[in-house]
Amino acid sequence: MSMADNLAAVRTRIDDACRACDRNPGEVSLLPVSKTKPPSMVDEAYRAGYRLFGENKVQDALAKSELMDANHPGLEWSIIGGLQTNKAKYVARFATEFQALDSLKIAHELDKRLQKEGRQLRVLVQVNSSAEPQKSGIAPEEAVDFARELAAFDSLDVRGLMTVALNSSDQRAVADCFDLVVATQEKLRQEAGDTSDWSELSMGMSGDLEIAIAHGSTQVRIGTDIFGARDPARTWRP
Repeated sequence: MSMADNLAAVRTRIDDACRACDRNPGEVSLLPVSKTKPPSMVDEAYRAGYRLFGENKVQDALAKSELMDANHPGLEWSIIGGLQTNKAKYVARFATEFQALDSLKIAHELDKRLQKEGRQLRVLVQVNSSAEPQKSGIAPEEAVDFARELAAFDSLDVRGLMTVALNSSDQRAVADCFDLVVATQEKLRQEAGDTSDWSELSMGMSGDLEIAIAHGSTQVRIGTDIFGARDPARTWRP
Protein backbone atom coordinates (compact mmCIF):
# COMPACT_ATOMS: atom_id res chain seq x y z
CA MET A 1 0.00 0.00 0.00
CA SER A 2 1.12 3.54 -0.71
CA MET A 3 1.50 6.22 1.93
CA ALA A 4 -1.72 7.81 0.70
CA ASP A 5 -3.47 4.44 1.09
CA ASN A 6 -2.19 4.06 4.66
CA LEU A 7 -3.35 7.54 5.57
CA ALA A 8 -6.75 6.94 4.00
CA ALA A 9 -7.13 3.64 5.87
CA VAL A 10 -6.39 5.29 9.22
CA ARG A 11 -8.72 8.16 8.41
CA THR A 12 -11.45 5.62 7.64
CA ARG A 13 -10.88 4.00 11.05
CA ILE A 14 -11.24 7.41 12.67
CA ASP A 15 -14.41 8.22 10.74
CA ASP A 16 -15.95 4.82 11.52
CA ALA A 17 -15.10 5.20 15.21
CA CYS A 18 -16.76 8.62 15.25
CA ARG A 19 -19.93 7.35 13.64
CA ALA A 20 -20.06 4.41 16.06
CA CYS A 21 -20.39 6.85 18.97
CA ASP A 22 -22.49 9.47 17.15
CA ARG A 23 -19.68 11.98 16.78
CA ASN A 24 -18.91 14.14 13.77
CA PRO A 25 -15.73 12.81 12.09
CA GLY A 26 -14.64 16.41 11.60
CA GLU A 27 -14.17 16.68 15.38
CA VAL A 28 -11.14 14.34 15.37
CA SER A 29 -7.89 15.13 13.61
CA LEU A 30 -5.07 12.78 12.65
CA LEU A 31 -1.50 13.56 13.62
CA PRO A 32 0.93 11.41 11.60
CA VAL A 33 3.91 10.57 13.83
CA SER A 34 7.02 10.37 11.69
CA LYS A 35 9.60 9.57 14.39
CA THR A 36 12.58 7.48 13.15
CA LYS A 37 11.32 7.79 9.56
CA PRO A 38 13.18 9.65 6.77
CA PRO A 39 12.15 12.98 5.26
CA SER A 40 11.19 11.17 2.06
CA MET A 41 8.31 9.49 3.90
CA VAL A 42 7.19 12.78 5.43
CA ASP A 43 7.22 14.17 1.90
CA GLU A 44 4.88 11.39 0.75
CA ALA A 45 2.43 12.16 3.54
CA TYR A 46 2.74 15.88 2.78
CA ARG A 47 1.83 15.21 -0.84
CA ALA A 48 -1.19 13.27 0.42
CA GLY A 49 -2.41 16.46 2.08
CA TYR A 50 -1.00 16.43 5.62
CA ARG A 51 0.87 19.41 7.04
CA LEU A 52 1.41 18.81 10.78
CA PHE A 53 3.70 15.95 11.83
CA GLY A 54 4.57 14.58 15.25
CA GLU A 55 8.12 13.88 16.38
CA ASN A 56 9.35 12.53 19.71
CA LYS A 57 12.87 13.92 19.57
CA VAL A 58 13.58 17.61 19.12
CA GLN A 59 16.82 17.00 17.23
CA ASP A 60 15.08 14.80 14.65
CA ALA A 61 12.27 17.30 14.12
CA LEU A 62 14.73 20.18 13.83
CA ALA A 63 16.83 18.33 11.26
CA LYS A 64 13.78 17.48 9.17
CA SER A 65 12.54 21.05 9.47
CA GLU A 66 15.85 22.40 8.18
CA LEU A 67 15.83 19.94 5.29
CA MET A 68 12.19 20.29 4.28
CA ASP A 69 10.48 23.51 5.33
CA ALA A 70 11.76 25.69 2.50
CA ASN A 71 10.33 23.37 -0.15
CA HIS A 72 7.16 22.37 1.69
CA PRO A 73 4.94 25.41 2.29
CA GLY A 74 2.82 25.09 5.40
CA LEU A 75 4.79 22.17 6.86
CA GLU A 76 4.56 22.20 10.67
CA TRP A 77 6.03 20.18 13.52
CA SER A 78 4.52 18.99 16.79
CA ILE A 79 6.91 17.78 19.50
CA ILE A 80 5.14 14.98 21.36
CA GLY A 81 8.01 13.69 23.51
CA GLY A 82 9.56 15.02 26.68
CA LEU A 83 11.79 18.08 26.53
CA GLN A 84 15.03 18.93 28.30
CA THR A 85 15.62 22.54 29.28
CA ASN A 86 18.61 22.89 26.97
CA LYS A 87 16.47 21.90 23.97
CA ALA A 88 13.80 24.54 24.58
CA LYS A 89 15.64 27.06 22.42
CA TYR A 90 15.26 24.78 19.40
CA VAL A 91 11.56 24.17 19.96
CA ALA A 92 11.04 27.93 20.28
CA ARG A 93 12.79 28.43 16.97
CA PHE A 94 10.81 26.13 14.68
CA ALA A 95 8.02 24.07 16.28
CA THR A 96 4.34 24.88 15.98
CA GLU A 97 3.24 22.75 18.90
CA PHE A 98 4.51 21.01 22.03
CA GLN A 99 2.27 18.29 23.46
CA ALA A 100 4.24 17.09 26.50
CA LEU A 101 4.32 20.05 28.87
CA ASP A 102 4.53 18.82 32.47
CA SER A 103 7.07 21.15 34.09
CA LEU A 104 6.95 24.81 35.08
CA LYS A 105 10.71 24.95 34.57
CA ILE A 106 10.23 23.94 30.93
CA ALA A 107 7.31 26.35 30.57
CA HIS A 108 9.47 29.22 31.84
CA GLU A 109 12.35 28.34 29.53
CA LEU A 110 10.08 28.00 26.51
CA ASP A 111 8.39 31.31 27.25
CA LYS A 112 11.73 33.07 27.60
CA ARG A 113 13.03 31.64 24.33
CA LEU A 114 9.79 32.27 22.47
CA GLN A 115 9.79 35.92 23.50
CA LYS A 116 13.29 36.27 22.05
CA GLU A 117 12.08 34.68 18.81
CA GLY A 118 8.89 36.75 18.74
CA ARG A 119 6.79 33.60 18.42
CA GLN A 120 3.98 31.77 20.15
CA LEU A 121 3.76 28.02 20.68
CA ARG A 122 0.67 25.88 20.97
CA VAL A 123 1.00 23.61 23.98
CA LEU A 124 -0.86 20.71 25.52
CA VAL A 125 -0.35 19.67 29.12
CA GLN A 126 0.58 16.00 29.43
CA VAL A 127 -1.39 14.09 32.05
CA ASN A 128 -0.18 10.77 33.46
CA SER A 129 -3.55 9.08 33.35
CA SER A 130 -2.26 5.56 34.07
CA ALA A 131 -0.24 6.49 37.19
CA GLU A 132 2.74 4.56 35.80
CA PRO A 133 5.94 5.95 37.34
CA GLN A 134 7.95 5.51 34.15
CA LYS A 135 5.60 7.79 32.20
CA SER A 136 5.84 11.54 31.95
CA GLY A 137 2.98 13.87 32.75
CA ILE A 138 1.48 15.62 35.72
CA ALA A 139 -0.84 13.80 38.09
CA PRO A 140 -4.49 14.68 37.39
CA GLU A 141 -4.92 16.14 40.88
CA GLU A 142 -2.10 18.61 40.16
CA ALA A 143 -3.66 19.92 36.95
CA VAL A 144 -5.54 22.94 38.29
CA ASP A 145 -2.61 24.38 40.22
CA PHE A 146 -0.30 23.71 37.27
CA ALA A 147 -2.69 25.39 34.84
CA ARG A 148 -3.02 28.49 36.97
CA GLU A 149 0.77 28.90 36.94
CA LEU A 150 0.79 28.71 33.13
CA ALA A 151 -1.21 31.92 32.91
CA ALA A 152 2.03 33.82 33.56
CA PHE A 153 3.60 32.67 30.28
CA ASP A 154 2.27 34.87 27.49
CA SER A 155 4.05 33.02 24.68
CA LEU A 156 2.40 29.70 25.49
CA ASP A 157 -0.95 29.15 23.79
CA VAL A 158 -2.42 26.45 26.01
CA ARG A 159 -4.93 24.37 24.04
CA GLY A 160 -5.71 21.28 26.11
CA LEU A 161 -4.42 17.95 27.36
CA MET A 162 -2.43 14.99 26.06
CA THR A 163 -2.09 11.50 27.49
CA VAL A 164 -0.63 8.08 26.76
CA ALA A 165 -3.04 5.50 28.12
CA LEU A 166 -2.20 2.19 29.73
CA ASN A 167 -0.83 -0.32 27.22
CA SER A 168 -3.22 -3.13 28.05
CA SER A 169 -5.63 -5.59 26.48
CA ASP A 170 -8.09 -4.60 29.21
CA GLN A 171 -10.25 -2.13 27.30
CA ARG A 172 -11.99 -0.93 30.46
CA ALA A 173 -8.64 -0.03 32.03
CA VAL A 174 -7.66 1.87 28.88
CA ALA A 175 -11.01 3.66 28.80
CA ASP A 176 -10.57 4.61 32.46
CA CYS A 177 -7.40 6.48 31.50
CA PHE A 178 -9.24 8.50 28.90
CA ASP A 179 -12.18 9.14 31.23
CA LEU A 180 -9.77 10.50 33.83
CA VAL A 181 -8.40 13.00 31.30
CA VAL A 182 -11.92 14.11 30.37
CA ALA A 183 -12.72 14.58 34.05
CA THR A 184 -9.53 16.61 34.39
CA GLN A 185 -10.58 18.72 31.41
CA GLU A 186 -13.92 19.48 33.05
CA LYS A 187 -12.26 20.40 36.34
CA LEU A 188 -9.88 22.73 34.51
CA ARG A 189 -12.75 24.41 32.71
CA GLN A 190 -14.49 25.03 36.02
CA GLU A 191 -11.47 26.10 38.07
CA ALA A 192 -8.78 27.28 35.62
CA GLY A 193 -10.77 28.38 32.61
CA ASP A 194 -8.96 31.68 32.19
CA THR A 195 -5.82 29.85 31.07
CA SER A 196 -7.46 28.03 28.15
CA ASP A 197 -10.74 26.63 26.93
CA TRP A 198 -9.08 23.19 27.23
CA SER A 199 -10.81 22.07 24.05
CA GLU A 200 -8.06 19.82 22.68
CA LEU A 201 -7.67 16.23 23.89
CA SER A 202 -4.79 14.40 22.22
CA MET A 203 -5.62 10.81 23.14
CA GLY A 204 -5.26 7.55 21.27
CA MET A 205 -2.73 5.75 19.13
CA SER A 206 -2.85 2.84 16.69
CA GLY A 207 -3.95 0.26 19.26
CA ASP A 208 -6.60 2.25 21.09
CA LEU A 209 -7.88 5.00 18.81
CA GLU A 210 -11.45 3.66 18.77
CA ILE A 211 -11.62 3.68 22.57
CA ALA A 212 -10.07 7.14 22.70
CA ILE A 213 -12.57 8.57 20.23
CA ALA A 214 -15.50 7.01 22.10
CA HIS A 215 -14.24 8.77 25.22
CA GLY A 216 -13.75 12.25 23.78
CA SER A 217 -10.46 12.46 21.90
CA THR A 218 -10.08 15.33 19.44
CA GLN A 219 -6.77 14.08 18.00
CA VAL A 220 -5.14 10.68 17.57
CA ARG A 221 -1.39 10.22 17.11
CA ILE A 222 -0.56 7.48 14.63
CA GLY A 223 2.87 6.26 13.55
CA THR A 224 3.21 2.57 12.68
CA ASP A 225 -0.06 2.20 10.78
CA ILE A 226 1.00 5.05 8.50
CA PHE A 227 4.77 4.82 8.20
CA GLY A 228 5.32 1.14 9.02
CA ALA A 229 6.95 -0.62 11.95
CA ARG A 230 10.18 0.72 13.35
CA ASP A 231 13.24 -1.04 11.96
CA PRO A 232 16.36 -0.28 14.06
CA ALA A 233 18.58 -1.10 11.10
CA ARG A 234 16.81 1.54 8.99
CA THR A 235 16.19 4.22 11.59
CA TRP A 236 16.73 7.66 10.12
CA ARG A 237 19.28 9.79 11.90
CA PRO A 238 20.11 13.41 11.14
